[in-house]
Amino acid sequence: MPSLDANGITIEYETRGDGPPVLLVMGLGGQLTSWPDEFVEAIIDRGYRVITFDNRDIGLSSETDWEPPGQAAMMRSMVGRRPLKGVGYTVDDMAADAAGLLRGLGVDQAHVVGVSMGGMIAQALTINNSAMVSSLCSIMSNTGDRKHGMPKRSLLWKLRKFSDPSPDDAVEQGVEMFRLISGPTFDPDEAREIVKRGVDRSYRPAGTARQTAAIAGSPDRTPGLRHVNVPTLVVHGLRDPLVRPSGGIATSLAVSGSRLLMFPDMGHDLPATRTNEMVDAIVANFERAGATIA
Repeated sequence: MPSLDANGITIEYETRGDGPPVLLVMGLGGQLTSWPDEFVEAIIDRGYRVITFDNRDIGLSSETDWEPPGQAAMMRSMVGRRPLKGVGYTVDDMAADAAGLLRGLGVDQAHVVGVSMGGMIAQALTINNSAMVSSLCSIMSNTGDRKHGMPKRSLLWKLRKFSDPSPDDAVEQGVEMFRLISGPTFDPDEAREIVKRGVDRSYRPAGTARQTAAIAGSPDRTPGLRHVNVPTLVVHGLRDPLVRPSGGIATSLAVSGSRLLMFPDMGHDLPATRTNEMVDAIVANFERAGATIA
């Protein structure tokens, strides 16, 4: 896969398909290989060029070396009201990475779709570089206001045991973690395939910790979202225990004219049973942007 230098780091990326560009932004600890193939192919089949990439500290993109605050401090921040202090970068910095990638690829404007942390990055990219974004889709994410879309406290305690996996048990721990946060259509075999693909490609648990700290150290995006004026779709699962549904509702309320799509059988996952419906809605949001972009 190719890479390019942007925003002071090296970003690993992949492009597939032809047509107007779509930037897919993956979530916490996820690599460009974490996107379900069916989801990506469904967008390509509808006539779009899909760009996927590894966020900093994950996959084959640049790795940083700062020490994130301890797990207890991050957990307190996640359930508290103030951004975490002492982080090496924030969601805004990761959004600048995404903007740099688009510029490096010669893309003036793209549709942007992000999941979870990727939704936060997509929101920040739209706020900070509005001319580069033709439409926004934020999936299973929140505004960072620390009042909505917070994880269930009981889930946080359960996730603690997955904080420091060894290479030998990373795949099975990853599958069990996804089982905890996914909806009722969870497929362990599909999850195992995606997790193993990622572990075989790159194993960076410290990078996931730094990304977690970046989320906890980022400010509320609600004021910026109120100024977003591109077609916006917000997608969320009613069974999401990690970013509870109020996160999606708050995001949609913050963006004037946005559309909200919620699935009763979706947790913090992209269920294969909803791929076609989800992609239909995402493409319809692309089409709301009007003129074809290049």
